[in-house]
Amino acid sequence: MLNFNYYNPTHIVFGKDRLAELDNLVPKNIKVLILYGGGSVKKFKTLEKVIKSLPGRKIVEFGGIEVNPQYTTLLKAIKIVKNEKIDFLLAVGGGSVMDGTKFISLASHYEGDPKDLLARDFQPVPVKKALPIGTVVTLPATGSEMNSGAVISNDGSKFPVFSPLAFPKFSILDPTLTYTLPAIQVANGIVDTFIHTIEQYVTYPEEGRFQDRTAEGILKTLIEIGKKTIDNPRDYDARANLVWCATNGLNGLIGAGVPQDWTTHMIGHELTAMFGIDHGQTLAILQPSIWTVRKEQKWKKLLQYAQRVWDITKGDEESRIDEAIKKTREFFQELGINTNLGSYGVTHDKIDDIIKALDNQGLTALSETRDLSLEISRKILEDAMDIK
Repeated sequence: MLNFNYYNPTHIVFGKDRLAELDNLVPKNIKVLILYGGGSVKKFKTLEKVIKSLPGRKIVEFGGIEVNPQYTTLLKAIKIVKNEKIDFLLAVGGGSVMDGTKFISLASHYEGDPKDLLARDFQPVPVKKALPIGTVVTLPATGSEMNSGAVISNDGSKFPVFSPLAFPKFSILDPTLTYTLPAIQVANGIVDTFIHTIEQYVTYPEEGRFQDRTAEGILKTLIEIGKKTIDNPRDYDARANLVWCATNGLNGLIGAGVPQDWTTHMIGHELTAMFGIDHGQTLAILQPSIWTVRKEQKWKKLLQYAQRVWDITKGDEESRIDEAIKKTREFFQELGINTNLGSYGVTHDKIDDIIKALDNQGLTALSETRDLSLEISRKILEDAMDIK
């Protein structure tokens, strides 16, 4: 097992009817900025319930944070924070709202140009103070409610932003708040959680037995409840398991002490930025193709994945791996997600543009071993283009 530091200070409040506890979680007699995305939190009265649970605070609202939070939009919120002298940020929504709120928290106390915070790669941003954050999760997917990272969009590109100061102080996870989500958003969230887990698991063996078994538990749970929670959105137990899997898929626990490979996310971000394909859909498109092209490099862990997650034990090693890849693709398709790039209107001639975008972002040596070149990325995209 690799050396690691693990730190996670977020207080999780999980279960039904927990919004009233906001009164004990948010300091009293302060000014709170509540941030959200579209109109769903108003339509389904979640915002109303949140405000009702915060008596004695001065409430300011900021809505309109995009699915891929835009830097220019977040600048408007930063201006409100400074002008209104906001004391606390409360994100009500999914990963995009939470990510945007984290950036606002960090940038509001940054003395330089906030845009500088978008150029740090995966290194912590140089911020020594940040506004405290809480979250109310309405979309299970990103795990942002229990980690210190965010992804911010600007000028057609996506930028990771990290800081230990960005951990939420608390996150309320009430599965019933997710019942009204459209099926495609639930499906995207399942895929996002699945791939978060995969990218910390299907790398190479490093004797992280606890991490591997925990990752496998998340993956098997998603396979068991994925279609069920889409077909029966008010099945509390199924949805509760999805919510908790999403949180644990990216709170640092399964990635501690093991190699990680974020190729799928890095290439996927460019597909979203260039073609507007949903984030979860890009991951479903890419992952089977990445494994097809990188089968040799991931051989041992793919065999383990085939056996422990899909219970594939018969046949030679390559046939077992191929069957696991096939079953993974079928799982995504069962959720209602197409798994080839061509079905989203992207043509072969666009691959050059994608490769150029990866090059411009410096994404020229991806994978857990940093040997995934632009040439290999091209092979992955070509494989992903065709109908399977």
